[in-house]
Amino acid sequence: MKRRDFIIRTAGATAASLSYSKLYADINKEIESTADQTHYDVIVLGVGSMGSSTCYHLSKKGYKVLGLEQFDIPHEQGSHSGQSRLIRKAYGETSDYVPLLERAYENWKTLESETGSQVYYKTGIVYFGAANDPFLATVKQSSSKYNIEVNTLTSEECNHKYPQFKLPSEFQRLEEPDAGLLTPERSILLFVQQAILKGAVIRTKEKVLEWKRENGTVTVKTNRGTYQANKLVITAGPWAGKMIPGLAPKLKITRQALAWVKPKKWDNFILGKFPCWILENNEYDFYGFPILPVGNFGGPLGLKLALHYPGGEITDPDAVNRNTKESDENVLIQFLNQFMPDGYENTLVMKTCLYTNSPDQNFILDYLPGFDKDVIIATGFSGHGFKFASVIGEVMADLAINGSTHMPIDFLNAQRFGS
Repeated sequence: MKRRDFIIRTAGATAASLSYSKLYADINKEIESTADQTHYDVIVLGVGSMGSSTCYHLSKKGYKVLGLEQFDIPHEQGSHSGQSRLIRKAYGETSDYVPLLERAYENWKTLESETGSQVYYKTGIVYFGAANDPFLATVKQSSSKYNIEVNTLTSEECNHKYPQFKLPSEFQRLEEPDAGLLTPERSILLFVQQAILKGAVIRTKEKVLEWKRENGTVTVKTNRGTYQANKLVITAGPWAGKMIPGLAPKLKITRQALAWVKPKKWDNFILGKFPCWILENNEYDFYGFPILPVGNFGGPLGLKLALHYPGGEITDPDAVNRNTKESDENVLIQFLNQFMPDGYENTLVMKTCLYTNSPDQNFILDYLPGFDKDVIIATGFSGHGFKFASVIGEVMADLAINGSTHMPIDFLNAQRFGS
């Protein structure tokens, strides 16, 4: 039997020389003939953002790990593609996440140090919204509770520093200098590379058909083989409900649209001149990034923005309409015309991604009830999870190896939704 593994041709490079495309090319995806291995300490289902980090942390601790991915690594079918992701500490969702974020920042720095590759870019982030906006209130609460620098800007200060925005006079204007962006595809490739160098087996284009646990052993059957392990970690993104049928009613998969546009004044929006941003406008939450140089970051090309809308169109991850709609584009164009007058000339690229939404929009990190701590789940990231990937992998490894974690994840338990 043949297995599809990644072979690393180069173990590291400097941030200046290592582009996403080069890193991708450096991971050889040829099928090689090897002796079959069927038993592992831990099997990880799904090698996207959380799964790649889990494989990395487990293999780093010396455990025999099998990562199973139904697509290529990385891919655009789920939730972790798109060139850039926000990272911020003064968390507006709830301040309970801040200790996890502090650890995530440390772990991203460790990954950069180990690989000689940059994945975090400190651009700063600006937050805009109404005076009574609850998200911004929690940003300020998180800042105060954990001593995170967040500055309140006057209209004049904001106009001087960020003239690209045209905001209502009554809007709040906040700035978190130490926030920025992460490169998701590069991060996933680096996690996978490091895991393989530590002995992990990563199999791509291998779809899980079923899994079961009997007599303290987990058996996973795929379209290409059968494997066993002591522990199973499920990090299957939008497919988590299909891997865990009992959890499916708690998870809502929604289709989201992203755009990269050509602004009227390109140089005003490039990396180094323009920050990451979030703007709360009634029930809508828009966010975006500076234009990233494609020579270093890869595509798409242009000014990226999106609408964060967990109440979007519900879909099946195996039957998603990947064609973008005129309505998807129009809502983003209207936003730019209203709040960034020089931000839109024409659309360059439209893409879709998926959110896996929990009932309360918070993550689910826990043991799967009924399996005696042998099955661990990480799901329900609800469109704001990627920044945590470096610490979620550590948490999953802790739960699989130690039976517990020192990380504060009690508020993310699976039992909070009932049976």
